[in-house]
Amino acid sequence: MSVLELNNASIGFGEGDERNDVLRDINLQVEDGEFVAILGFSGSGKSTLMNLIAGLQTADEGQVICRGEPVTGPSPDRGLVFQSYSLFPWLTVEKNVRLAVDAVFPKENAASKKARTARYVDMVGLSHAVDRRPAELSGGMRQRVSVARALAMDPKILLLDEPLSALDALTRSKLQDEITQIWSEDRKTVVLITNDVDEAILMADRVIPLNPGPNATLGPAFRVDIPRPRQRTEMNHDETFKRLRHDITAYLMDVGISRGGDTEEVARTLPNVTPIHQRPPRAYQQAGETLVDAGERYLSFENVAKVYPTPKGPLTVVEGIDLKIAKGEFVSIIGHSGCGKSTLLTMAAGLNDVSSGGIILDRKEVSSAGPDRAVVFQSPSLFPWLTALENVAVGVDRVYPDATRAERQDVVEYYLERVGLADSMNRRAADLSNGMKQRVGIARAFALNPKLLLLDEPFGMLDSLTRWELQEVLMEVWQKTKVTAICVTHDVDEAILLADRVIMMTNGPNARIGEIMDVKIEHPRSRQALLEHPDYYAYREKLLTFLEKYEGGAHPEEDESEEEEAA
Repeated sequence: MSVLELNNASIGFGEGDERNDVLRDINLQVEDGEFVAILGFSGSGKSTLMNLIAGLQTADEGQVICRGEPVTGPSPDRGLVFQSYSLFPWLTVEKNVRLAVDAVFPKENAASKKARTARYVDMVGLSHAVDRRPAELSGGMRQRVSVARALAMDPKILLLDEPLSALDALTRSKLQDEITQIWSEDRKTVVLITNDVDEAILMADRVIPLNPGPNATLGPAFRVDIPRPRQRTEMNHDETFKRLRHDITAYLMDVGISRGGDTEEVARTLPNVTPIHQRPPRAYQQAGETLVDAGERYLSFENVAKVYPTPKGPLTVVEGIDLKIAKGEFVSIIGHSGCGKSTLLTMAAGLNDVSSGGIILDRKEVSSAGPDRAVVFQSPSLFPWLTALENVAVGVDRVYPDATRAERQDVVEYYLERVGLADSMNRRAADLSNGMKQRVGIARAFALNPKLLLLDEPFGMLDSLTRWELQEVLMEVWQKTKVTAICVTHDVDEAILLADRVIMMTNGPNARIGEIMDVKIEHPRSRQALLEHPDYYAYREKLLTFLEKYEGGAHPEEDESEEEEAA
């Protein structure tokens, strides 16, 4: 029996030439107790769709029906959890949840309300934090409060609007498991909006893509016929999971290609100019010597450690880091939040001092930041008042001081065209989407012609489709430049797609290199080809197994022995 129906629902905003048609002819039926995932991406109208279901907005055409009645406004029958936490910062965990209980169950006595509140706080694992305020909680704990508050209203339908997208991978996976467990116990009807294919398959009974707007429509439904409970590592051996993952990814990539259109091959060529940091040092020139290839020691971490002083004494973030990277090699560093991935990257960039040991790049010790190392951060950090072209030119003008103005302009335009911004060079950064801003950041990094490219979770803030597109852009430009590169990521698939080797970090503090995995898949790579490669799921399982091993802390062997002693 359907408890939720959308019949030819359409909605847009504005009038005349300013009209923006967001959703067109949305038809959806959700059964009682069903878990449905709507796979939506930036600009696809997913939040508008959720607002229609929640009754926060009204369709221009068609209708939304919940339990046989037209939806005309919000109702406690539909509990909504947003991407942002939306908690009252001055109230404790208990009082944030109790507020919803008081509103929905005003006639219950105080003891019943207290018991109801405690039940759902305990259900999301926050009984130990009932007296804490949101400022004292991690991001994952805050989102748990939001889930508890929605559940405490005892809704017939639970609406989850990308509730986990702002969280790190470990916290996200834990909350996925908790939400799935709660659903399996109560069998509430759930509609989840997400941009993560794996999350959709792991949690839902059906996965339905929402094709990007304007006039967004629902794509074909993919039935998830995988027995529950579903274990992440075990999914690597499940043929249904592999097929679903391949089919959904292929569908979304086709949608993305049709949305973006075909890009013309760039005809512009780079001028024959050399940046100042690529010239041989004066001492070599004076001695009449030439530089030789540094081979596997082009970039070297020599027993590197980073220690921070704290009120409780020194805190060692990473230690004993020994790593050799060849010229032109692409390396990914993966690990849980707090394992020191970004610390290693910022030390290589010269933005963070090395406490002991040393980092050698092209036979010169890294002691400060310099133009021979380009960094792309999660947030591109552009000058908002400058155009895309001007943002890239800022660095190019400094590293090509002897080039003509026309030659420097050619360098800037070449890389902006390479990242798909040929038509947007003269738009201000403030007017660009997040994905376009990150394209500018990538173009700026490559335009410096650096000896070392450092990427610190460069696509972490983007939706999956945009992330896939930019990974392809990054690989295409890297294939042409073969710059030595290090990418910090928590995304297993991204690590395999990009890298020649994946460096796996143990948990911090005192984080070390746990394992190193060679990825023996020829470049150039594409996501679709990767999914079809016979070794892909073996690589994926190795990374997931390592991450699960260190999920509880930096020393899993000690944790296991403590558990055995307790038993």
